[in-house]
Amino acid sequence: MDDTRLPLALLQQLYPVLEALEPALRQQVLDRAQVAQVPVGTVLFDEHQPCQGFPFVLSGGIRVVKTSASGRELPLYRVLPGESCIITSSCLLGNVDYNARGATVADTTLVLLPRDLFHQLLAQAPFRDFVFQLFSERIADLMQLVEEVAFRKLDQRLAGLLLGKGRVIHATHQQLADELGSVREIVSRLLKGFSEQGLVKLSREQVEILDAAGLRQMAQGT
Repeated sequence: MDDTRLPLALLQQLYPVLEALEPALRQQVLDRAQVAQVPVGTVLFDEHQPCQGFPFVLSGGIRVVKTSASGRELPLYRVLPGESCIITSSCLLGNVDYNARGATVADTTLVLLPRDLFHQLLAQAPFRDFVFQLFSERIADLMQLVEEVAFRKLDQRLAGLLLGKGRVIHATHQQLADELGSVREIVSRLLKGFSEQGLVKLSREQVEILDAAGLRQMAQGT
């Protein structure tokens, strides 16, 4: 990570909650926040590691996944500019280690608040409301993920994933499998089946949707 100067205007634009803090605390944020430029593919945190601070994302993004002993990944959510990571928040609040992995999906600029400053900010109602609003939104997303994994077949989930990416999807079978928390071989077999049904056309690192209505029926299980 390469340290850089704090881009104050961008930070306040993306996280207006900071302007609602008491002046003394806002100054502490400006004085103590650490800025880092992180290359794509960098693992920012992993399971059983201690949490170092609370991140604000200014550019790029973080993909948060749960990993199995065999190395399979279940994507949980992404943290984009203007958002933050609820697993990090829960680790800080509970004083526990991480139980998931987070890696950058692009070159990413982060602002990291130290642990003690995060707890000081929680005493401020605007910041506390910001953190718990994040929890509310992410929990709703995670409940939807649990429902999909528990109750929808993989072919339905794959069809829904393809429909959400436009008519032509530029992705490898491995990348699609990673998004579904599955393995490449199964996704490749399902895609071949979709192709044989005339739903999609497959080519190298590309899937073209030929029958969106048919895929939608597949996604809905009808």
